[in-house]
Amino acid sequence: MNINDSYMKYPIGIQSFEKIRTENYSYVDKTEMIFSIANAGGYYFLSRPRRFGKSLLLSTFESYFKGKKELFEGLAIRAMEKEWTEYPVLRLDLNSEDYSNPEALRLILDDHLKRWEQTFDIVNKSETLSLRFKEVIIKASEKTGQKVVILIDEYDKPLL
Repeated sequence: MNINDSYMKYPIGIQSFEKIRTENYSYVDKTEMIFSIANAGGYYFLSRPRRFGKSLLLSTFESYFKGKKELFEGLAIRAMEKEWTEYPVLRLDLNSEDYSNPEALRLILDDHLKRWEQTFDIVNKSETLSLRFKEVIIKASEKTGQKVVILIDEYDKPLL
């Protein structure tokens, strides 16, 4: 037995569900609740204290909605989900910027929109961020034939 085999790897500071699962970190299975939330439909606002796992939760939702069933092997959701449909996922992470300059939010939103427009082969014709976002959602749905999943992480950072 290798000395490393007797120690559990704890994912301290790791916010990527895929990394936790592919690199054999310890994971507390919350996927039964994720399945329930995802299949109840609607919009959700999940507010929890800082450092309480919101980013990891969104990463788990992202993997689930992208249909990455191999990452869920051995977890509760693997037996619950029968279809593993792949949805277009738009994940907006607002953590990576310093918002002391009001222009910073516009720039990060523009950057995300450019990447999504490229992903879904959209020629930007709209002048406002909100119209571009609406166009991305419509085109992503049309291109894939699926509803669009929107995940927003660190929504409050620009406000603070």
